[in-house]
Amino acid sequence: MSGPAPGKASLPASLVLVGAGKMGGALLEGWLADGLPGARVAVIDPSPAPAMAELCAAHGVALNPASPAEPEALVLAIKPQGLEAAAAALAPLVGPETLVVSVLAGKTIADLKTRLPRARAVVRAMPNLPASIRRGATGAAASPETREEQRRTAHALLAGVGLVEWLEGEELIDAVTAVSGSGPAYVFLLAEALAAAGVAAGLPAEVAGRLARQTVAGAGELLGQSPEEAATLRRNVTSPGGTTAAALGVLMAADGLEPLMRDAVAAAKRRAEELAG
Repeated sequence: MSGPAPGKASLPASLVLVGAGKMGGALLEGWLADGLPGARVAVIDPSPAPAMAELCAAHGVALNPASPAEPEALVLAIKPQGLEAAAAALAPLVGPETLVVSVLAGKTIADLKTRLPRARAVVRAMPNLPASIRRGATGAAASPETREEQRRTAHALLAGVGLVEWLEGEELIDAVTAVSGSGPAYVFLLAEALAAAGVAAGLPAEVAGRLARQTVAGAGELLGQSPEEAATLRRNVTSPGGTTAAALGVLMAADGLEPLMRDAVAAAKRRAEELAG
């Protein structure tokens, strides 16, 4: 099923977070902000940043406990290349009733089940960089054994850092990677290109950079807060025969931004498929 998980989502009674780097740390901060008691959480990370250690201590989160109990949910947020080395220690923590949520790029549900043999309910998710400020966009897919209440729990965990979209099947994760996973880089490039165009038009580099940065950030915030579609917002700021219309005539030409973006997303999707294979 696509779209948000139905029904009321609830955070788990016990949770182990494996990996407390940028993404894992963002998730933990989101859960704590959403009211998850720190006493329900254990964090496994051999080299936590000082700020993460302080956060755990301040909220009563167990950091690297000697023998954590089998949790209701286990969230994998380590680097994908670290899964093989960590799997032996993690496998005993995962029982047939444990929900496993993975944000490891390129690691399929089958990969995870191979390394965590007792796992049945597995959710593979692809968040993006703005999760670090709780403005992320995440695509998620669940194994067939995942029960509806476990999907709701996974939704609550992932929603701690932003929007969650449920996918019909895991095969769509590569498309999510190409659109929203890599998408922030496309937006940052737009800001770079807009600033460079401003310099070419005669603006000082510092002025062009600040104007471009704030324009992209402000337009993104407006898009996030407005109920209108992106196309409607675009039309709202485009006067017939005006300056914006002149620029859009270039960007919306047959060889303009849309086919270029389509090719870029297709290239990212192909690479995601290669890496997962």
